[in-house]
Amino acid sequence: MALETHDNDIFDCILMADEKFRGEGYQEGFEKGTYQGLQTGRKHGASHGAKLSTEISFYHGFVVTWKCLLQHGPDPKLRKRVKALESFLYLIQNCSCDDPQSAKLQEDMAKLRCKFKQVCSMLSIQTDFKDYTKTSQAASF
Repeated sequence: MALETHDNDIFDCILMADEKFRGEGYQEGFEKGTYQGLQTGRKHGASHGAKLSTEISFYHGFVVTWKCLLQHGPDPKLRKRVKALESFLYLIQNCSCDDPQSAKLQEDMAKLRCKFKQVCSMLSIQTDFKDYTKTSQAASF
């Protein structure tokens, strides 16, 4: 009888060891996966945040440059264009970039893109800057 209990204890230890190692392996894998997920998320967020800030900065530089060029003209059409540039600048300055999860950010970006196209149309310039971006990316220093 004592031998039978001893055999059961050995089998229980083997079964418990299997469950213990499976649990430890799961926990270790979960922790590593969480860490890697956070790192990947940070890289992804930084990349998209950089693209977004580049776009907004481009719009700001575009508006300031064109506003300086057109500001002192006597033509009534120029005044209309300057007014459109000022409203575009107002949109840029009031863009909510604080919370990347907010739906308002997406709405604001859509408004900025539409306003950019409208202003470009008023100024009779193309809105496609693919050639510009290709040359700047191809340049190596």
